[in-house]
Amino acid sequence: MGKGPLAGIRVVDLTAMVMGPYATQIMADMGADVIKVETPEGDGVRDISVGPAPRMGGVFYNVNRGKRSIVLDLRTEDGKAALRALVATADVFIHAMRGKAIAKLGFDYTAVAAINPAIIYTNCYGYSRRGPNRDLPAYDDTIQAECGIPYVQQLLTGRADFVGTIMADKIAGLTALYATTMALFHRERTGEGQEVEVAMFETMASFMLVEHANGAMFSPPLGAAHYPRAVAPNRRPYKTRDGYVAALIYNDKHWAAFVGAVQPPWAGDDLRTLAQRAARIDEVYGRLAEIFATRTTAEWLDLLRDLHIPASPLRTTDELLVDPHLNAFGYFETVDSPHGKVRFPGIPTWFSRSPGAVAGPAPMLGADTAAILAELDLHCPASARA
Repeated sequence: MGKGPLAGIRVVDLTAMVMGPYATQIMADMGADVIKVETPEGDGVRDISVGPAPRMGGVFYNVNRGKRSIVLDLRTEDGKAALRALVATADVFIHAMRGKAIAKLGFDYTAVAAINPAIIYTNCYGYSRRGPNRDLPAYDDTIQAECGIPYVQQLLTGRADFVGTIMADKIAGLTALYATTMALFHRERTGEGQEVEVAMFETMASFMLVEHANGAMFSPPLGAAHYPRAVAPNRRPYKTRDGYVAALIYNDKHWAAFVGAVQPPWAGDDLRTLAQRAARIDEVYGRLAEIFATRTTAEWLDLLRDLHIPASPLRTTDELLVDPHLNAFGYFETVDSPHGKVRFPGIPTWFSRSPGAVAGPAPMLGADTAAILAELDLHCPASARA
C-alpha cells in the first residue's frame, strides 16, 4: 500500500502511450494502487525510446513507475471475467480507447457501473464524443496543430513549428488527473460514482485560449485571437556578450529599477507604465535586446538579481538533472529496480501530512498478472504469465 493522499484508492488503468499513463503515474506517486491492464502485445510506448531492457524504454519507465502490470486478453471470456472482477474492487476505471471500441468489449460506463455503481469512470479521448470528430484518431502533434500552437509559434518566430515537448499529451494527462480526483471528491461527499470525459482537443483549446482568446471573446470583437506579448517577434532570450539571458522586466517597479540602474539612452521615453509598454511591446523587447548585448550573462544575472527582477540563464534538459536547487532538497528519487538503480524526476507537489513518493520502478509486461489474479481468487492462464 502506497503512502500519500490517494492511499487506499485502487485504479484500473487501461490507458496507453502518454496522456493516460501520465495521469495514473501521478496517482501512483500519490499512493494509489494503479493496476495497468495491458494486452498481450503490451503498451506500444514500451518500445519508442532507449531503456535498460527490451520493452522498457525510458518514456515508458517514467510514466508507468510505481504501477503493477496485468496482461489480459479482452478478446477472450477469461480476460473479460478477470477485468470484471478487478472492476468490482476498484475506485477508478480509466481508459484511452475510442467510445465504440470500449463498448464493443463490454466495458463502457453503463456496463462498468452495473458492476460497481460507486466507480469513477474516466474516458481519455482525442475528441469529445459529443462532437462530430468523436471517432478521429489523435496524437500530440495533430492536436498541437489543431489547437493553434504552430500558428502562434509562426507569429512569434516566423516558422510554423511544434513546441519541443509533447505538450498536448501531458496537459491532457494533468486534466484527466484533476477531473478524476474531483470526481473522487464528489463521491466522498455524496457516495455517487460518475462518468468523466477528458478530450485532448477540448483540453488544449481551453489551455490555448486562456490568453489567446483575448479581445476575440467580446461582441463585437475587440481584436484578433492572440495575446500580443506572447507572440511579439522580439520576445526571445536576450543575447549577451557571451551567451543568453531570459529576463522579464514587466511590472512598473521592475521597469523603474532597471531603467534607473542601466540608464539606457531611451530612459526618458514614455514607457513608464505597463499599459504604455504593452501597447509597444515588440519595440520594448527590441530595445532591451540592444542593451543586453552590451554585457556578459554573469553581469546581467548579478544586476537583475540585485534588482529582484526575474532572470535566468538558458539551461539544457541535461542540466536539469544536476540543478543545484532541485538537488538541494532531494527532488530526484532513486529507486531499486531489476535493472539497477533508477533516478526518477521527483514529485513537484508537497504535502505536510500525506506526502507521496515514487512507489517503485515501472513493471515488466505482465509482471504482476499472477499476483493480481490470486488476489481476485482467479487462476492465471499460462498464456498470461510474464
